[in-house]
Amino acid sequence: METFTVRDLRERTGELIRGAEEGRLSVVTKHGTPVFIAVPFDETLLREGVATALAVRLFDEEHVSLGKAAKMAGLSVGQMTDLLASYGIPVIRTTREELEQSLADFG
Repeated sequence: METFTVRDLRERTGELIRGAEEGRLSVVTKHGTPVFIAVPFDETLLREGVATALAVRLFDEEHVSLGKAAKMAGLSVGQMTDLLASYGIPVIRTTREELEQSLADFG
């Protein structure tokens, strides 16, 4: 998630728009305080609404946990898991090192 200041909006508007087109969230701040979030206008937003689209995006970018995303969207964890799966977003994200360590611990 990228942060823009109100001043940046004048000088970097194109960058904010390109980021949204690429599916990135951006926070706009005034004097260091968040004022608003620029949420990409995409299929998730159209189908699910702002709160759910924001929860999906924040989870996908690893800014919030699954439980927090579910709460933001007003869904159960199971419903959120199903929703994420419908968009091809994995719920469990294991790095190669974590997987290798788990296998070593197991065997």
